Amino acid sequence: MTLVTAELETATQTSALNTTKNEDGQVKRLHHIPRPTTKEAERTWLLQQMAAAFRIFAKLGFADGSSGHISLRGAVDPIEINTFWINPYAVHFALLKVSDMVRVDEKGNRVDGGYKPVNAAGFMIHSAIHKRRPDIHAACHMHSPYGRAWSTFGKGIDMLNQDSCMFYDDLSVYPAFGGVVFAQEEGERIADYLGPKNKNLIMQNHGLLTAGGTVAEAAAFFIALERACQTQLLVEAAIAPGTVGHSMGELKKALIDDETVRYTKDGTGSPEAMYMQFEPEFQLLLKETNGEFLL
Repeated sequence: MTLVTAELETATQTSALNTTKNEDGQVKRLHHIPRPTTKEAERTWLLQQMAAAFRIFAKLGFADGSSGHISLRGAVDPIEINTFWINPYAVHFALLKVSDMVRVDEKGNRVDGGYKPVNAAGFMIHSAIHKRRPDIHAACHMHSPYGRAWSTFGKGIDMLNQDSCMFYDDLSVYPAFGGVVFAQEEGERIADYLGPKNKNLIMQNHGLLTAGGTVAEAAAFFIALERACQTQLLVEAAIAPGTVGHSMGELKKALIDDETVRYTKDGTGSPEAMYMQFEPEFQLLLKETNGEFLL
């Protein structure tokens, strides 16, 4: 299988910067998602992002035995609207290719793709989310180290820095853990807490789940949220009772104000911005593997 690409739209401008100004003088980022022109090409393009995301997650240390899944809803073809693609069970992320992905219907039956079984818990989570949120075309759930650690507290993240702002008004917390998700009701509860608009979820005592209109967006959100959880843990450790930072009272959280956070979210946490966050990782993987994951 060859790499599916689309032409980037080039804005007419005099500056070499990746920004422009609208009629009100506001600076706008020139982010763009270069979608292919046909539904068949778009499906392949998204599946290639999906395989790449697994390889990238493996490099970042998110692979954890048989745990973890990415889903891609079959929304590029109206006939497939009640199906989605998901990775096969117990195959290492670093080995996954496009041809390994399995397309299942809303009852978990295989309808296309690879022949290996899929994770039952993953199916319950992702099927509930895709049914509830037609705007979500892809979702990632991993048991990554820092996300799993921070999830223990059942709390969101503070607006500590520019990267934390990606999740402003776009992060939910599921404050419960019902064990391995084998029941449809648990998948429904997870979808309940994700809510009608948010794309990111911290699942207490479990890990992280992120979503988006493309796999690239969902995967970029996951990487960013994992790193935000790492930052949160480092900050909390620096000012915890018994530390020098706490006892001397010199270290205090300086949180970003709401107006600045909203502005920053608009520039760094949009679907287009998240796509551009993923693209450099994709291009590096393409060079490192000679495109082997595209097969």
